[in-house]
Amino acid sequence: MTSEAQREIDERTNLTSSNKFELLLFRLGKDAHGDKAELFGINVFKVREIVEMPKITAIIGAAKGVLGVVNLRGQVIQVIDLPFIVGCQPQSGLNIMLVAEFARHTIAFAVEGVEEIVRLDWTQVLAAEGNAASGLVTSIARLDGDVDNTRLVQVLDVEAIQRRVSPSADQEVDTTTIGPGLALRPGSVVLAADDSPMARTLMEKALEAMGAPFIMTRSGKEAWERLQSIEADARAHGQTIQDRVALVLTDLEMPEMDGFTLTRNIKQDGRFKGLPVVIHSSLSGTTNEDHVKSVGADAYVAKFAPAELAQVLRTVMTR
Repeated sequence: MTSEAQREIDERTNLTSSNKFELLLFRLGKDAHGDKAELFGINVFKVREIVEMPKITAIIGAAKGVLGVVNLRGQVIQVIDLPFIVGCQPQSGLNIMLVAEFARHTIAFAVEGVEEIVRLDWTQVLAAEGNAASGLVTSIARLDGDVDNTRLVQVLDVEAIQRRVSPSADQEVDTTTIGPGLALRPGSVVLAADDSPMARTLMEKALEAMGAPFIMTRSGKEAWERLQSIEADARAHGQTIQDRVALVLTDLEMPEMDGFTLTRNIKQDGRFKGLPVVIHSSLSGTTNEDHVKSVGADAYVAKFAPAELAQVLRTVMTR
């Protein structure tokens, strides 16, 4: 491995310690009105590779938006027509295939063209709820920061897109597989954070099936502020944070403050000593799990596996 390649790997790894991330920018063509070609993005950690569009084999009975499958290095991968899903019309065709890995799935997205990779701070990213009724966009990235007329990028919720074209059983929580309920201290709750509406719905169903009361927040920043408020109120009443919060369950990719930073803040603050933090993320793989360990999280579980999540939470609570 060259020193340059190692340097790039080290730099990318260090992003998790600075509330930063890298976003792959791409275009899908013009919108339904035919006069705009907006920028879209996906977290680089979810992109396995970028290749020129290969030959695609159409599949009989495939859902709308599914082009077919490709055989890439011995693996058969489903290819989704991303412009079709978001309502864009490519001007030069579907030229590039993004192979993504997330939530234990490998899937490919056909796009018109790739622009560049940009390095951003999560404070440059705002939640898209209220501005993206389709539910396919998790956040809006401001490429030039908090300035007027900054270039905006829509960060796609690739998990929601994958489930829209390929519905599966993991969109529901099978309560028969959850196992024993989660035994929490009376009066305490699970403080959860996730920016995806779909993910929050699944988490809420899973926690309800475990019999665990919870507070759901939409970002690491919101969860951090809520946790500090709860601790201050608990202290004012002669209690500890553990009397109010049993554990924190957090996603990694979130606007304003990511899960790495949230976890680090909790673990380095004496007020929250002993408070368990469990990472629940679609960023799977050995590298990401190593990042989770580096910030001191008590456990990691990949989305979306309610039974496994329940088992991990029970294990963490009995330590």
